[in-house]
Amino acid sequence: MLHQIIQQKRNEWLHSDDCTVRELILYIRQKGKLRDAQIEAIETYLFLKIEGQNKPLWQLFSEGFFTKHTDLAKIDINQHAREFLSENKNALALFDFARQKNGGTTFLPELERKIKESPDSLDYDAIIKSIFYQVNYADYLMSLPMGAGKTYLMAAFLYLDLYFAQNEPENRAFAHNFLVLIPSGLKSSIVPSLKTIQNFDPSWVLAEPSASHLKKILKFDILDEQKTARKSNKARNPNAQKVASCLPNPFGRVFVVNAEKVILESFQFNSQTVLELEDDEQDTSNDLKRLFGQIPHLSILIDEVHHAATDDIKLRQAVNYWNSKGNITTVLGFSGTPYLPSAEKVAAGDYEFKFSQITNTVYYYPLLTAVEKFLKKPDVITCKNLDRFQIIKQGVEQFTEAYGAKVYSNGTIPKLAIYCSNIEVLEQEVYPYMVSDLQINPEQILRFHKGNKAHPQPEGSELEFRSLDLPISHKRFILLVQVGKEGWDCPSLTGVILSQKGDSPQNMVLQTSCRCLRQVDGGRDDTAKIWLNQENADTLNKQLKLEQNTSIDELNKVKRAGNPETVERHSRMEFLQLPKVDFFQMKVTYQAVEEEETENTLPKLQDLLSSLEDYKETAMITTSAIANLDTGKIAVINEWGINYANFNQWLFDMARGSFCTITEYELRKYQNELREIFHAVTYQKQEQRFFNDLYDLYAIESQIRLAFSIKRELQTDSEVIPQHAELLIAGRLCAVEKNPRLYPTAADMGIIQELDQTNATVQVDFTELEKAYQSLKNHMESQGMGHFTPSYESFKAEKDYSLPVKSKNHTFHYLPYNFGGSGSSSFEREAFEKTLQLAVFREKELEIYYNGERGLTEFVIHCFAKKGKNWKNIGKYTTDFLIVKRTDKHAIHKALLIETKGAIYAEDKVFQQKKHFVETEFLQLNQEKFGYQRFDFLYLEDSKDIAANLSQLQNKINQFFTD
Repeated sequence: MLHQIIQQKRNEWLHSDDCTVRELILYIRQKGKLRDAQIEAIETYLFLKIEGQNKPLWQLFSEGFFTKHTDLAKIDINQHAREFLSENKNALALFDFARQKNGGTTFLPELERKIKESPDSLDYDAIIKSIFYQVNYADYLMSLPMGAGKTYLMAAFLYLDLYFAQNEPENRAFAHNFLVLIPSGLKSSIVPSLKTIQNFDPSWVLAEPSASHLKKILKFDILDEQKTARKSNKARNPNAQKVASCLPNPFGRVFVVNAEKVILESFQFNSQTVLELEDDEQDTSNDLKRLFGQIPHLSILIDEVHHAATDDIKLRQAVNYWNSKGNITTVLGFSGTPYLPSAEKVAAGDYEFKFSQITNTVYYYPLLTAVEKFLKKPDVITCKNLDRFQIIKQGVEQFTEAYGAKVYSNGTIPKLAIYCSNIEVLEQEVYPYMVSDLQINPEQILRFHKGNKAHPQPEGSELEFRSLDLPISHKRFILLVQVGKEGWDCPSLTGVILSQKGDSPQNMVLQTSCRCLRQVDGGRDDTAKIWLNQENADTLNKQLKLEQNTSIDELNKVKRAGNPETVERHSRMEFLQLPKVDFFQMKVTYQAVEEEETENTLPKLQDLLSSLEDYKETAMITTSAIANLDTGKIAVINEWGINYANFNQWLFDMARGSFCTITEYELRKYQNELREIFHAVTYQKQEQRFFNDLYDLYAIESQIRLAFSIKRELQTDSEVIPQHAELLIAGRLCAVEKNPRLYPTAADMGIIQELDQTNATVQVDFTELEKAYQSLKNHMESQGMGHFTPSYESFKAEKDYSLPVKSKNHTFHYLPYNFGGSGSSSFEREAFEKTLQLAVFREKELEIYYNGERGLTEFVIHCFAKKGKNWKNIGKYTTDFLIVKRTDKHAIHKALLIETKGAIYAEDKVFQQKKHFVETEFLQLNQEKFGYQRFDFLYLEDSKDIAANLSQLQNKINQFFTD
């Protein structure tokens, strides 16, 4: 399908000069917090956003964006077809698509034949639009199996969009705001999903300070309030108010909403599933569906998109309606099962072809691969000719034997889910059997269902169910009815029993069975067990074949991917006798001095109320004829604004804006004074209040928050302290995953270690080398094979040592250096190698040591920025390299700090602040303490030509190492 073509095109782009996000992808990979599946999905997303310009899939397809470089001359078609395909990109794209190989056979052979025979008989754009559901916006589906981290991926997309949107505000490819739709069947997972998104660390995908800045900007709104009664005052619709309050130009708003309950209840569809508007919902200021259409640069994210594909929901029509307002940026679907319940037909003239997969799937990560890489390895057990109780007995006994004594590293215990077809079966058959016949302690059993007249929901079961994946839960056996099929995130669930047909809906057997495969706390060797009766096993096999192109047998046989190959590392500190680096460091202590004994909130609010005019600007409108501007009429404007104002919402936003330092309860203690302020900065228009934009509301809210705190003054004291830093903390040197940026090679490392042991010289005696060559040449000629004698240069190269070996006494305080570490690039290695080759470096007998692998070195500089009279901590700085000069064997006299950075950091304000501190304060204080210039600093940027960087480095070495 299309995702395979996209993957190939994406990889070509990532390795091309046109790829502008290579450094960003490298940062994400080296950060190491996301799985390969998530990173590959991000690569695909950015490829379609940037290289694909966020165009609709049908348009990219039609323009030949996904078409392979097909040589039509080598294809068996007639001349007319060849000429037609050469001249029509959309026809060639569809022809190329039809000719894909699917399991060794042509994907759409009849369509291929029809295009060959009568290429001008088809409406290609119409066919292509039908393939992609007739949508005219970017509409992508990311298909990852359960447990692969779809919610984290969703969060990553939010932050990446905001990052690019901030850099290019007018670029419509990137969203400013987001609508997350949760299908009604998963409404209980809204809060957990929201928490997962909120807890996502944006520094996993973006460098600081961008990550922290965007996290502060992102604001979440859950639209789960009950809708007001029909024909009632719409101004009281709390969901509509939340949306309306942020218009007209919000940025960084994330609305999380139940698709059916909150959105689609206000839509009507006629018998042809065409969207219509209800007559009583013409108030565009408060109609939720219309308000979403007004949010600019809106990206819609749909969780478990296969739910939204059903005829009942009609979500596609709703999104089309919002898109008609011109504000939709992208629609992103997330699902573990991207297959349709039944194949869809697409007409191509008098011929029809079918798709069983959702055709806008742009990324697909198979379940089998996920099991190999990170999910629990399943053991699916088919119980033939056994009744319900025999299957449960077998499952409970085998589960207890395998996992009864196990406790996961996060403190949770393995759990077994036993699904029942209805409440009566659970309460009257399964539960009594487990307690009486199997003699299981009732305290270990959780019964969870929504209850009926005969059997109400067990008291406290909701809380117990939500707490299952916490160490405090001691429930081991979970009895379920119509819950826990999807959206249930419980990694400590380790087993599932489906003992009878109907225990799970037939179309959900795969999802229900795989609930127990989620990875627990990073474990790589965990397993899970699934017990099925014959009918459920047959259903699972069918769904595995249809949706994952695999089977129970293949799932049981899958082997866990081996641990990545690692390379042992070795310290050479003793051989080099590398001394510590002595330097002086600034230390800053902070002290808050209170200027008040109490908050004095009331007088502060009263003072603010009396001085509100100081926060107000004046505005006026002049009306006049163009020919007579001086005689116009001037109107002074006292009220202006279009943002809805609600006192309760205002208090809530202020409490949230205080980052939990002030609660809404504390604010309401002074609600009389706050209400006066609120009325002063808002105005009434008809039946609605609006914020008066002539007031600086941000400054006023800031003063209100300050009124609830004791006035303090921050004082800092700075001192200079001596430091003695090892360039290698030996205890932290451990094996590293094998990668192409380890340096030197394994062969060179072996030679270096051998030479270290024998203390042999690395200098080649060229006189002896010439003699050896002449002897070889004479011998070859005497044997009549003189023409096979190698040239002297190749002979010398073979006998000579490599650059790393030759330089071993002047570098490599440990082996190997990992230039593939966090934040590094190939430029580091290139700069290192070229430095070793510099004549001035060798002549001055300098040494160079890599210091850029975080955590291995003690040479770290604490950086500060001056702010008024005080110092502000801006973080730590670890230089990439030190070029050092010793006065004797045991003392470093001078050190040149080398920083290698990509052009991406040129605008990084935090890095620039640290760089400024090192170049000024750090160098100066050490010069004062040592009485000479002890350190110097050089910044090399990879956007420059390497010759320019080397010239800069050579000049700095000549200038700095003068004695």
